[in-house]
Amino acid sequence: MVDKGRSDKIKGKAKEMAGRATSDHEQELEGKLEQARGEAKRIRGKAQERAEKAMRSDRRDGRA
Repeated sequence: MVDKGRSDKIKGKAKEMAGRATSDHEQELEGKLEQARGEAKRIRGKAQERAEKAMRSDRRDGRA
């Protein structure tokens, strides 16, 4: 199953909120970093899907 960073974003948000609730700034920042990592995975996944779609389209059109 490909979640494209969704689990990283969810875990990161939970860490951020826990850090905020306990005034643990390091944990809060770790959570934000994990969310950013999840977003990067999502963007990478979208780009990969577009590239694969373009390659399939080129093959059907006889370009590759």
